[in-house]
Amino acid sequence: MTPNPFEQLLQEGLAASRSDQTEAALALFARASEADPASGLPHFLIGSEQASAGNFQAAELSFACAVLLAPAFTLARYQLGLLQFSSQRAPLALLTWQPLFQLPEEDALHHFVHGFAALAQDAFDEALQHFRSGLACQPANPALCADILQVIDAIERLGRPQPSSPNEGLADHVLLSAYARGVH
Repeated sequence: MTPNPFEQLLQEGLAASRSDQTEAALALFARASEADPASGLPHFLIGSEQASAGNFQAAELSFACAVLLAPAFTLARYQLGLLQFSSQRAPLALLTWQPLFQLPEEDALHHFVHGFAALAQDAFDEALQHFRSGLACQPANPALCADILQVIDAIERLGRPQPSSPNEGLADHVLLSAYARGVH
C-alpha cells in the first residue's frame, strides 16, 4: 500500500532534514502544506527547519501558522512560545502557552511552561523544580529534554541574575543557542 501524497512528502522532507538538506526539506514541507492546507504539521516542520537555520522570525511565523491551523498542537504552541520567550517577549510567550498551563501534570510541557513562567518572575528554585519534574515525565522528547537540561545548567551556572535584567542572560546564552545548534 503506497502512502498518500501528503504523508510521502512529509517523509521525504524529514529524510532531507536528517541529511541537512534544509532547502529541499523546506520545499517538501511546503508541498505537503499545499497537499493538505488544513494541516498544521507542515508549518511546524517548516518552523523547525527555519529555527535550526537561525531564521527565527520566519520560524515564529511558521509556528504561528501551525497553531492557527491546529490550536491543540501542543508542541507547535510550545515552540512558538519558546521563540517568543527567548526573544525577550515573556508576556507574549505566557499568553501563547496559556492552554499548556492546563495540561495534566503527567505532561512534560505542563511543567516546562510553568518553569518558564517562574523564571520570568525570578523564581529560580521554582523554575528548577518544574523543569526537573518535566524531565521526569514519560515518554520524554529527547530534543526538548536537551533544551531544558541546558536551561537548568544555565540557571545553575549563572546563578541569580541581577534584578534589573532577570532573564536577559538566560535567553541569550541558552534558548537561542539551542536553536542555533539545531535542537528544536
